[in-house]
Amino acid sequence: MSSVEESIEVNVPISTAYNQWTQFEEFPRFMDSVHEVRQLDAEHLHWRASVAGKEKEWDAEITEQTPDKRIAWRSISGVKNAGAVSFHKISDSATRVMLQMDYDPQTFGEKVGDALGAVKMQAKGNLNRFKELIEGRGVETGAWRGTVGQH
Repeated sequence: MSSVEESIEVNVPISTAYNQWTQFEEFPRFMDSVHEVRQLDAEHLHWRASVAGKEKEWDAEITEQTPDKRIAWRSISGVKNAGAVSFHKISDSATRVMLQMDYDPQTFGEKVGDALGAVKMQAKGNLNRFKELIEGRGVETGAWRGTVGQH
């Protein structure tokens, strides 16, 4: 497994950043190479994206969701990946968004891309586009404030 960790400061309140990130079907607006995300239910997503130039599909399960704090997931079929996005209040109008992801490059092309840092660069670009989207809009496109995986 390979890992990537990236973070960015967005100039919106923590609830706005978190609420936008729960709008999974909006991910193609800021995630490069993601063509579609369908929310199947409160805990399951179906992804369609280009991985190392090839169209791939997979299902993911949200393993933890705590409003204004953290969203964690793992794939349950297809492309192997898992990770978490956490939200940290900097001030009433600024939030640090931190992405941590583990993934398993399978093909030769995926392994070469991993060695060249392609996933890290893509994660950084995705966070920059998220910042542009949420700061440009100033408000989230929706929200889901439920919890998943709470003990």
